Amino acid sequence: MSIKDKAYLVGAYEHPTREAKDKSLAQLHAEVARGALEDAGLSHRDVDGFFCGIDSPGLGPMSMIDYMGLRVRHLDSTDIGGASYLSHVNHASQAIAAGKCNVALITLAGKPRSSGWSGTQARTFGDEAPDAAFEYAYGMGTANVYAMSAKRHMHEFGTTSEQLAWIKVAASTHAQHNPHAVLRKVVTVDEVVNSPLVADPLHKLDCCVVSDGGGAVIVARPEIARSLKRPLVKLIGAAETLKGLEGGDIDVTRTGALWSGPRAFEEAGVRPADIQYASIYDSFTITVLMQLEDLGFCKKGDGGRFVADGNLISGVGRLPFNTDGGGLCNNHPRNRGGMTKIIEAVRQLRGEAHPAVQVPDCRLALAQGLGGFLAGRHGSATLIMERE
Repeated sequence: MSIKDKAYLVGAYEHPTREAKDKSLAQLHAEVARGALEDAGLSHRDVDGFFCGIDSPGLGPMSMIDYMGLRVRHLDSTDIGGASYLSHVNHASQAIAAGKCNVALITLAGKPRSSGWSGTQARTFGDEAPDAAFEYAYGMGTANVYAMSAKRHMHEFGTTSEQLAWIKVAASTHAQHNPHAVLRKVVTVDEVVNSPLVADPLHKLDCCVVSDGGGAVIVARPEIARSLKRPLVKLIGAAETLKGLEGGDIDVTRTGALWSGPRAFEEAGVRPADIQYASIYDSFTITVLMQLEDLGFCKKGDGGRFVADGNLISGVGRLPFNTDGGGLCNNHPRNRGGMTKIIEAVRQLRGEAHPAVQVPDCRLALAQGLGGFLAGRHGSATLIMERE
């Protein structure tokens, strides 16, 4: 079912906290829900569809619907990591187009900072994935699995650490204008490549921040959107996919965006060259570079040259990205930074981003999410949004 022009993003809210030792996950969900509803000019009584991932054992849509006193007729708990919330926007739009609900609330909450999670810890056999017994015994963690892709990309295409560093430089240039960002200091290429090595070839500043927090968005039927006093932002293209291990025959320099991106562009009827702003999932600098290639913003292997010399900086380069500072500098709750990608894209299309990073007359934006391991199994979801 095509969702083009059948659903609008009418509310968006990002929690200001980056450390929430005094709040529960359920409370964070409720607070971002309230913020998004107030932003849209709606109440919890208007919500008849609810979407969220499984943020912890026992805390999913059933718990949160009850906790927030919602009365819904449609719910979804699709969980593909950092791509989940982009997938939820797609699913909510499909449900609205099919008449299953009218106003969908999508929430995210996480507390990895409070719990001491850093992304460098080795995984354990607690994971029941079929490959766990073969890989986790060797100390596989998030950082080193992403580093494998970076190392291979450098080997095949000549990508350099300095080129990757430009992605962090762009994110930090934007983050200096965000009062809630974890890292607001503008960094240089030299500072990135001279920061401590975490997993060769990724340095400390190639990695995202770890924060508590969350966010929420509201998706609604067109007639409801037009009745609200908010700029109109409609979804015109969406797609999602899963990239698996393929029995070991896997190219670790490619992401699921290679499949979700073209389908979203086809549904939207636009090309990568038409996009004025891009929110790209940024767990690590290499994550951004590879997705930009696979989405078609440049050829495979040209990502290093594409991101260099400030090309991702708003007002300087040709593709402004993550103007809130992204996961690299602003906010990355529970390894689920896809929600913030949607929120900042909505801000840009509404003309509500910080004046220093607002893209002039922004009418077409893309949000890209990725969840899982870059060099292994991961989900990918792509959204294309337009200001009406």
